[in-house]
Amino acid sequence: MVDKVDLFVPCFVDQVYPETAMNMVKILEKLGVEVNFNPNQTCCGQMAFNSGFWDEARSMGEKFLKDFPNQNRYIVGNSASCIGFVKNFYGKLFHNTAHHLEYKHLQKNIFEFTDFLVNVLKVTDVGATFNHKVTYHDSCAALREYGLKDEPRTLLKNVKGLELIEMAETDVCCGFGGTFAIKFEPISIAMGQQKLERALATGAEYIVSTDQSCLMHQGGIADKQNLPIKTMHVIDVLAQGW
Repeated sequence: MVDKVDLFVPCFVDQVYPETAMNMVKILEKLGVEVNFNPNQTCCGQMAFNSGFWDEARSMGEKFLKDFPNQNRYIVGNSASCIGFVKNFYGKLFHNTAHHLEYKHLQKNIFEFTDFLVNVLKVTDVGATFNHKVTYHDSCAALREYGLKDEPRTLLKNVKGLELIEMAETDVCCGFGGTFAIKFEPISIAMGQQKLERALATGAEYIVSTDQSCLMHQGGIADKQNLPIKTMHVIDVLAQGW
């Protein structure tokens, strides 16, 4: 029985997509889970780490550890990318440091939202209704770093009225990759266009994923080219219809 969790809201979700964070709270509270949110939390340090600024990433990681001090409580977040980074790469930042044990507790406690619902709460149907055709995008970080594949699909298949249609090469990168999209813009856009072509071929109305960064990239290209497809975070889908 899980009575209370700490909420982790990635910095770009907080700044650009706060409704997804609010929907995460809405679903957890519906399931009888009290939510604690520390407003002092900021970035987990992933962008700095991936860009080679490990000292800066370590400082941000130390703050992250202080922001989630309760070692007996689950931490639930809405970005498989950020949480995969914390789980897998904080070990590199804090190996043989005074924060090693804190990190090990954090690694054990932190979960991506759909993983938490399916494997911790044992919930596969939240009572949502969404009368649309959707296709699912496996983000690189969710699939390869976090190891997430079946959980979001299980939840989507139990949404009333939703038709899930798998696209070809669903596990191929969309081209965002954080600063990759800035440093290698032409390649990033070409990869995004290819992903959108795969999605459009399914006839789906929405691309759904666990990572808002991938959806932001694909959605931006779709909007600029007036393509007949939208993007939506899996949490926002699960919050529909009730």
